[in-house]
Amino acid sequence: QRHDSLTTFPHSRPLCFSATMVSAPPPKVFFFGCIFQEICSDEEWSKDGPPRKAKWWYSTFHTVTAMVGAGVLSLPYAMAYLGWGPGTMVLVISWCITLFTIWQMIQLHECVPGTRFDRYYQLGQHAFGPKLGPWIVLPQQLIVQVGCDIVYMVTGGKCLKKFMELACHDCSRLRQSYWICIFGSIHFVLSQLPNFNSVAGVSLAAAIMSLSYSTISWVGCVARGPVEDVSYAYKRTDPTDYMFRVFNALGIISFAFAGHAVVLEIQATIPSTPEKPSKVPMWKGAVGAYFVTAICYFPVALIGYWAFGQDVEDNVLVNLKRPEWLIAAANLMVVVHVIGSYQVYAMPVFALLENMFVKKFNFSRGMPLRLVVRSTYVALTLFVGVTFPFFGDLLGFFGGFGFAPTSYFVSQSILSELLLVRRINLHFHWTPNTGKIYDVAAPMYNVASNQEARKT
Repeated sequence: QRHDSLTTFPHSRPLCFSATMVSAPPPKVFFFGCIFQEICSDEEWSKDGPPRKAKWWYSTFHTVTAMVGAGVLSLPYAMAYLGWGPGTMVLVISWCITLFTIWQMIQLHECVPGTRFDRYYQLGQHAFGPKLGPWIVLPQQLIVQVGCDIVYMVTGGKCLKKFMELACHDCSRLRQSYWICIFGSIHFVLSQLPNFNSVAGVSLAAAIMSLSYSTISWVGCVARGPVEDVSYAYKRTDPTDYMFRVFNALGIISFAFAGHAVVLEIQATIPSTPEKPSKVPMWKGAVGAYFVTAICYFPVALIGYWAFGQDVEDNVLVNLKRPEWLIAAANLMVVVHVIGSYQVYAMPVFALLENMFVKKFNFSRGMPLRLVVRSTYVALTLFVGVTFPFFGDLLGFFGGFGFAPTSYFVSQSILSELLLVRRINLHFHWTPNTGKIYDVAAPMYNVASNQEARKT
């Protein structure tokens, strides 16, 4: 659909400013099969919101920290239920789709010249209206962010426990719940850092650790070689149970390609002007992050499955028992990584809660509010993590129920609403439909597995 006149978004929100604001005729821009007029604004860009001092490489390691989580260690387990062909295909398709949708999010951040959508829900408000928008976007974003923080609480405690068992054989054994509490205590301190820019060092260390333990995982599998009588046949189990486990495998892969829920918040830290919009350095950083993701995910998934076949555990490090010092180091690297990942996902939640208390309850910004709000959030995620320490099942549930919408098809829905797409266009519809498979599949397995757990 060609539009020769100035195109507007729904709810009387103009895409661009009035043509009277500039002297030269506006250039026409081809965007997703539609033609729009791009008119630059002479007004200053908004100075409200987070500090905008980040470089493009900040977005790289923030995105890597958010995306390459401990879920990478479960990819061989997902391959065991999908097999060589389907498993590899799902990995490749997921990588391509999420790269495409993260590009969409980056473009939508400044789709209105002079305005920056620093929060996912702000973009939802612009697309679907001030009342409906937050209800479409915000619940799914919070499921991702809060759910991921809970999973990382469990993962951090579990890996910290494993590290101590390998590093100190004579030490007294503590229950996993105690290790989760020890891990959680770190975040009571780190959560007091004010914003994304202040956790850049933590995020960089986490990104390096994610690349390191992923490398240790697949190099260890290569050094060990295939186990005796390795089998790549599909696991023999009840057909119904196997179907649900396939759904869980899809959820694990969906969890592995996360990070979209914080893309706009990361991009909000990058400076932008009409001449040099933030989408250029942000996309550069995203491409770098996806390159790191590829060299982490594909070797771990394929080589881990090659080494252990259908006997691979839901954490491939469990299968690697020698050398102990290297496996202990890998577990400690996971701990460092999930410390950074927790903060990356928690920062937008902190900002949302603090803004709510300031605007609705007239609290003053400062250390007292930050201390109470953030400590309460850490305590709640810690409590849930200690109460429900089911690592594998949590991955499948949050991967399907939370990450699939935000990573695969919410951005498509927003884009379709903004562009008023009226014609059938393949690249507008195949991506969200693929994501909905993940959205439905993984939670089904989680419900079934919880019912089975209650019986036992």
